[in-house]
Amino acid sequence: MDYRNARISEEIKRELSNIIRNDLKDPRIPILLSITDVEVTKDLKYSTVYVSILGNEEEKSNALEGLKRAAGYIRKEIGNRVQIRYTPQFTFKLDNSIEDGMIMDKLINDTIKHDKSLDEIKELENDSE
Repeated sequence: MDYRNARISEEIKRELSNIIRNDLKDPRIPILLSITDVEVTKDLKYSTVYVSILGNEEEKSNALEGLKRAAGYIRKEIGNRVQIRYTPQFTFKLDNSIEDGMIMDKLINDTIKHDKSLDEIKELENDSE
């Protein structure tokens, strides 16, 4: 991605966050929704928006459906707020990277606790000898 596309993607990401947080009133879209990345094609006609949603599978699918239904409104608002030649069509995709990171963090913490307990057992065995 070149510098221009990166700048436009970041600007769209910022404005999308504002629109979703402040303007959309759809009850299917949860408060715990984060836009993790926006990829815009070189011709600026299409954009893929990666969203992370904390919740169960039903909440995630409902939130994606709500975002898809609001895509026209979001596109109109982005067109009003960001000064670019074309306003891209938005495709929303689920990004599980935040949840995956939380799972990895839990696994690491569990492993550290397990290692500490093994070290304590070894120390007790050495003390008893």
